[in-house]
Amino acid sequence: MEIAHFNQRQLAARWDISEATLERWRSEGIGPKYLKICGRVLYRLVDIEAYEERCLQISTSQRAMASHLG
Repeated sequence: MEIAHFNQRQLAARWDISEATLERWRSEGIGPKYLKICGRVLYRLVDIEAYEERCLQISTSQRAMASHLG
């Protein structure tokens, strides 16, 4: 099984945010888990999707419940 990875530029493009925002989030412990290998930062697609799931909202006062548990 091959695991898909995104680099910082690709994830910034996916979310339409700046790379600097991702850098700040990493220093503040915000955002998806990431790998740092030989100085390169990589994000696994599975971690990106898990973070997106945790960020789901249904209103300004209530988070969406996960459609699946496990």
